[in-house]
Amino acid sequence: MRLPLFLQICGIASLAMYLPAAHALVRDDHPASRSFFYAGTMGLIVVTLVALSMGGRPSRHGPVSQLLSLLATFLLLPAFLAVPLHHALGTTSFMNTYFDMVSALTTTGADIFGDPARLVSTLHLWRAEVGWLGGLLMWIAASAILAPMSLGGFEVTARGEPGRGVGGPGEMRRLDPRLRLARVARTLAPIYAALTVVIWILLLLLGDDSLTALCHAMSVMATSGISPVGGLSGAQSGVSGEAILFLFMFFALSRLTFSGDTAVRGYARLDRDPEFRIGLLVVVVLPLLLFLRHWWGALDITASEPAVSALRALWGSLFTVMSFLTTTGFESADWDTARQWSGLGTPGLILMGLALIGGGVATTAGGVKLLRVYVLYLNGLRELERLVHPSSVGGGGMQGARIQKDGAFIAWLFFMLFALSMAFVTCTLAALGVTFDQALVLSIAALSTTGPLIESVAENPIRLVELNAAAKGVLCGAMVLGRLETLAIVALLAPDLWRR
Repeated sequence: MRLPLFLQICGIASLAMYLPAAHALVRDDHPASRSFFYAGTMGLIVVTLVALSMGGRPSRHGPVSQLLSLLATFLLLPAFLAVPLHHALGTTSFMNTYFDMVSALTTTGADIFGDPARLVSTLHLWRAEVGWLGGLLMWIAASAILAPMSLGGFEVTARGEPGRGVGGPGEMRRLDPRLRLARVARTLAPIYAALTVVIWILLLLLGDDSLTALCHAMSVMATSGISPVGGLSGAQSGVSGEAILFLFMFFALSRLTFSGDTAVRGYARLDRDPEFRIGLLVVVVLPLLLFLRHWWGALDITASEPAVSALRALWGSLFTVMSFLTTTGFESADWDTARQWSGLGTPGLILMGLALIGGGVATTAGGVKLLRVYVLYLNGLRELERLVHPSSVGGGGMQGARIQKDGAFIAWLFFMLFALSMAFVTCTLAALGVTFDQALVLSIAALSTTGPLIESVAENPIRLVELNAAAKGVLCGAMVLGRLETLAIVALLAPDLWRR
């Protein structure tokens, strides 16, 4: 606990390389096994030497150092994670493997290699494991680092200003940052691992092979959308497997589905949580609209089994909407049936809009987050009320006033920063030779950490491997920005935070 946070994360990443090393050894893939074993061992040696060189001196564990550790994790650690992948693959540049590791660690899941057959099973396992560890990191960091500093979505309801935390007494503020980080990790890591194991076992029982079931289980919990078979259409579990994944995607709608340590006062119950209620509303209403559109926009489409096609279309839209709202990015095997049933040739705008909304605060989902959308909705209602009754006073108590006034301002500020970031990334990619429509899709996919959006939305396939190095670097920065969020980056630049 005396070591810097970044050094601890590097040690965990080094230990994680022994899993694919053992997997490759069991499959008699000795070159791949040696790549991961040597990289993991060298990583542990370097971490040990750095720890010994510190001479027992305690490192700083304030808010600045923890945020910097997160930033370094997403920017620098992928270079180390890419070493065994690059050495084991041997047919691509290091930039491509670095891009892939940034994509996995930020739970974006953008597949730069395209064809799953290009990678052996051990490399697929490594990509899914890195994405799973990235999701676990964000679960822990949300409670231990971002919540005490009123960042990551908590700024719209907390009494403290973004980046400054909350003053006054309280357990979350009295604890040493190292103790708080250890306590949150001990609480959430077993839950995260247990849920993953449950999904894995259920998918195994439904017919998936062990690798596919494990990768899909990791990808759903981390909302990374990484698959060793090119998506759910290549899985053997079918609709039953999709139903299992659908149920566990609810953990990305609201933090209250798995923990209440950072619950907003007054919203400690799941049925009263605005994020969960808005998520359910979107998941239910939008598929119904797509389903009902058949009768006013696509009546000329017929099927040999209309009842079966109708059910498949409804399920395909229901699962896909949930998947992209949680920024997982898995398409249902019946999504094509849903598109034909509704008569929508290119529903890309719907999927992009869902990814931009994103999931719940302090979950592995990306996007703007449901809580900020809810706050902006409340502010809109309040403004309409003031048009009718200019002298009215907003209700809701202290928490309601916070949401309607300062919270709405901060949520709108974040939304504008997100929009400006998207415009900047889009224009930069366009200047680097990417067509404008593809640049827009790439920027939304990177900032919302929904990598499968690239293949699902674009009319013409976007081959990430064919982008130049500068465009790949811009996308790496956009993925880190989307994962860590703009307000956290701005907080790092605040002079007051550094002085304290």
